[in-house]
Amino acid sequence: MKTTTESLQLTGFEEILEDRELTVSSADYSLLTDLYQLTMAACYVGEGIDGRAASFELFARRLPEGFGYAIAMGLAQVLEYLEKFRFSPAQIEALQSTGIFAGAPERFWTLLATARFTGDVWAVPEGTAVFANEPLLRIEAPLWQAQLVETYLLNAINYQTLIATRAARLRDAAGPEAKLLEFGTRRAFGPQAAVWAARAALAAGFDGTSNVLAALKLGRKPVGTMAHALVMAVAALEGSENQAFAAFHRCFPGAPLLIDTYNTVAAARMLADRVNSGEMQLEGVRLDSGDLAVLSREVRSILPGVPIFASGDLDDREIAKLKSSGACIDGYGLGTKLVSGSPVNGVYKLVEIDGIPVMKEASGKVTYPGRKQIFRHIENGQILGDCLGLSGEIIHNCDSHLPLMELVVKDGKRVQNQESLEDIAKRTAASVASLRAETRQLDNPISPPVEISTDLQSLTQKTKKSQSIVDFRF
Repeated sequence: MKTTTESLQLTGFEEILEDRELTVSSADYSLLTDLYQLTMAACYVGEGIDGRAASFELFARRLPEGFGYAIAMGLAQVLEYLEKFRFSPAQIEALQSTGIFAGAPERFWTLLATARFTGDVWAVPEGTAVFANEPLLRIEAPLWQAQLVETYLLNAINYQTLIATRAARLRDAAGPEAKLLEFGTRRAFGPQAAVWAARAALAAGFDGTSNVLAALKLGRKPVGTMAHALVMAVAALEGSENQAFAAFHRCFPGAPLLIDTYNTVAAARMLADRVNSGEMQLEGVRLDSGDLAVLSREVRSILPGVPIFASGDLDDREIAKLKSSGACIDGYGLGTKLVSGSPVNGVYKLVEIDGIPVMKEASGKVTYPGRKQIFRHIENGQILGDCLGLSGEIIHNCDSHLPLMELVVKDGKRVQNQESLEDIAKRTAASVASLRAETRQLDNPISPPVEISTDLQSLTQKTKKSQSIVDFRF
């Protein structure tokens, strides 16, 4: 029996089939989607409704456990994707070869061949604190376009929002003066995720990343120290840990050194002798194991003027514990706990089609109809709560009149310049600072109240009533 791949007829798209490396380039993004996006688009064409104006909103029904807020992130990658939204002849031929679309209308292939994103995008700026059921983004476009982009949008925003939120919590726990470095590439969920994690961490207030590719693409210098392997290799071949440090400094004078391969305190004392004698300069030491609070205090007493960095599966709670125990740590390298964990489970739901509000009524998954806006109530620099209302409405039952969602793409063209990571990081810091202590706390955080406007409540009831009229005729 032939496999699915073997049964396909190799013609002009054989490069797609014969490339067994599961690497993804931006040219592949149109096919980086779930099958049902394509089958639904084909069905829309068959029904003659593919061009109807549709609005989809992306939001999380609930935040990950233990999160009082989320930091919106990933919009930049979404906009880049929409700008490059294309299907090549080879991709179309590959889809046709599967046989899945044998019944699809011919016009479906014409749409793919000429595919461009021509719609509007409304979004919360990156670095903004958001809460459950608040839309981070809305797509207003012809139905087939809005449908096809769902998978990539969720992929980009869900993951980067998770990383940005974790990074913001880490920054909040560590304080503004601590140096935070992203070390998560080896634990991220794949190469693309590693680059996105580095970007999201930097945009949420981290000082650097060890990911060389991400750093260079983002206009930053990569950062890092050394691994135990260098110490063990040089010490074994040349006689001592001291020689390993000297060897590293011959190539990278003054660079931070990892000092816990054998005996942390003994290594610190040996380095102190060399620093005090003027034999060497030392920009920092890193501790990666053991009782970090106790060891950091000992190292600080031995090397009083040398910055101490800590790493080793740390998270916001561990950092808070270290600080409360009097640890002498100037910076942290964060990896596993930053780039993994419970996801931000964002969803992408149709809220309006051809001017008709629609909503999902399934148990536990109810959505609000219509195009919406978030109105934020801020007093004395603090977020007191949000009001979820309809786009363009005047809020009567909420004190806030500050809309968060902005038009970022009009008729397929950007209407705002791309923001720098520095500007996004400033917004993230301001967003977190504007949250109440109960929302920022690490244990049992409480999100601000999100009210539903009178108009949205009324529309929800009307939509439920209209959708309850079901035609059972066959």
